[in-house]
Amino acid sequence: MEGSVTGGVRLLLRLEGLSLLLVGLFAYAEFGGGWGVFALFFFAPDLSFLGYLAGPRVGAASYNSAHSLIGALGVLAAGIFLSVPAAVAAGIIWAAHIGFDRALGYGLKYSSGFGFTHMGKIGRGRSRA
Repeated sequence: MEGSVTGGVRLLLRLEGLSLLLVGLFAYAEFGGGWGVFALFFFAPDLSFLGYLAGPRVGAASYNSAHSLIGALGVLAAGIFLSVPAAVAAGIIWAAHIGFDRALGYGLKYSSGFGFTHMGKIGRGRSRA
C-alpha cells in the first residue's frame, strides 16, 4: 500500500508507541490522579470512531484529530504552563492512549477506509509486512 510503512520502520514506529505508553504510565503515576480516572478516560479518544457514521472521509478526519499527538501535547503543555493538574493528567492519558494504539499497529487513517493507516493495512485481509 502506498503511503504506509513496512519492515523495520514499522517495527520502530510500534516500539516508539510502546515507549510513549510506558512513559505515559510512569508520568501518570507521578503527576496524574487516581488510576480509576486513568481507566475511565483511557479509551475516550476512541469515541472519534463515531465519525465513521458520516462516512470514511469524516471518520478519518475525526479519528486523526483524536489520535494525533498535536492535541495531546497541546493539552499537556497548557496544563503544565497554566498549572492545571487536570489538563496535565488529561494530556498524559491522551498521549498514553496514542502510544497504546501505535504499539498495536494502529496508525492515522486514510479517507479510503478505516483499515488503511499510515502504519499499513489493518483488519481482515491485511498482508503481513
